[in-house]
Amino acid sequence: MKEPIFIRNAVASDFDAVVSLDLQGSDEEKPAYWSSVFEHYINGHNDRCFLVAEFNKAVVGFIIGEVRAWEFGSPPCGWVFAAAVSPHVRQMRIGQQLFEEISKRLKLAGVTTVRTMADRDNNLLLSFFRSMGLRTGRYIELEKALD
Repeated sequence: MKEPIFIRNAVASDFDAVVSLDLQGSDEEKPAYWSSVFEHYINGHNDRCFLVAEFNKAVVGFIIGEVRAWEFGSPPCGWVFAAAVSPHVRQMRIGQQLFEEISKRLKLAGVTTVRTMADRDNNLLLSFFRSMGLRTGRYIELEKALD
């Protein structure tokens, strides 16, 4: 029998697993960043979501988002700002389950739209979000290097 995948709220003891998953998609360790994220997002507020996917009693994926209101005149919406799934289980639709669950929770928090940003060169992440139905929205990100 195939083991089930459990989607649940992240807890403090998931820290090492989440950092490890993040490192699989990044060359940079960010312990201070992840400490801050855990402090802010595992408190169970309705407008914040930090979910992990468990398979065979191991954390194999995560997704984090929140409700953001009135940035640059935009009505409140859900923002997904971090997501990762272990390469070993990517064909099991774990990312899809995480995204569907965070979308449900953001909708319960009162929003009707979910947004994200991704590096234009991150084809894996862009393909994933497109497969979840996300498309180019009405806002365009602009940036300038501050030398």
